[in-house]
Amino acid sequence: MEQQWFSLEWFGWNTLRSFHWVHPYFLYAIPAIPLLLWLRYLFHRSAKQHLAMPYEATATPEDWMTRLRYVQPVAVVLALMLVLVSLARPQMITERTDRYSEGIDITLLLDISDSMLEKDLEPNRLAAAKRVARSFIEGRLHDRIGLIIFAGEAFSLCPLTTDYQLLYSFLDDINSDMIRTTGTAIGSALAVAVNRMRESKSESKVAILISDGDNTSGNLDPLTAARLAKAFGVRIYTIAVGKAVVRTARADTLRTTSNDFVDESEMQRIAAAADGKFFRAADTNALRNVFAQINQLEKVKYRDVMYREVKDHYRVYLYWAVLLLLIALATKSTFMANILED
Repeated sequence: MEQQWFSLEWFGWNTLRSFHWVHPYFLYAIPAIPLLLWLRYLFHRSAKQHLAMPYEATATPEDWMTRLRYVQPVAVVLALMLVLVSLARPQMITERTDRYSEGIDITLLLDISDSMLEKDLEPNRLAAAKRVARSFIEGRLHDRIGLIIFAGEAFSLCPLTTDYQLLYSFLDDINSDMIRTTGTAIGSALAVAVNRMRESKSESKVAILISDGDNTSGNLDPLTAARLAKAFGVRIYTIAVGKAVVRTARADTLRTTSNDFVDESEMQRIAAAADGKFFRAADTNALRNVFAQINQLEKVKYRDVMYREVKDHYRVYLYWAVLLLLIALATKSTFMANILED
């Protein structure tokens, strides 16, 4: 609550120091007022005649009646000083900056098939992906983020939302037993993501696919789903987690046939078809760096709006000046103005 004009807090040092003075040069004239009145008093006193009185009849300095003679001149001096303060125009300025952004729609597609339990990422691929995805969500602002899980089938676990606490709770609950159908339905997962984001009005729509294998389930080819995503303006980033397949000179011969390894070729084609980018994360640190790169690629454009509220308080000191002038006028024709004088 704003303090009343008659509050003495307006004369506190902290209050005066907090003001912005529009015309501060008026403040420099304040010391001149008592100086001019003192000079006037000296010249006026030397020109006046004085009546000699016995010492016993003279009022002592402690006599309060004697001091009443100073009420009027002091009131006038203070009133003139406050007029100068008013002319300096004290203001309180409050500035606030609000940040606005359009936001991005992001869907995380997380593979929860049994192969994601391999331990080449600590403690395993799925747990590492969940942990780094959580850190990625924590770094976003005003973005709507959704969550899709897939194995042999694909399900939308959480729709696009800005309730990040809800997303964290879903992430914590994800495990490989949530979908019992075996396989890796990448095409189906992409189709669910496109269906979720196709009606979005956001200028930027992104799907982040995290998987460790080829498409082995589902009724939709991943490249077809990627082209569909591009048609609806959805950009796809693919992240292959786990060790990469190493190919020999013959394209149909693999140096290893272990299911622990990831074939990057299909993930690369998916990203290229949807104007995205492919990443490979062979360990937890690499996965964290991948999400950091995506975070930089999909930076939100912010618009800062500054609000500046200005409140003038010159009226407060003008009211005080008027009050003091009224007191001076009221006492001018009384004994308070000419006691022991005339």
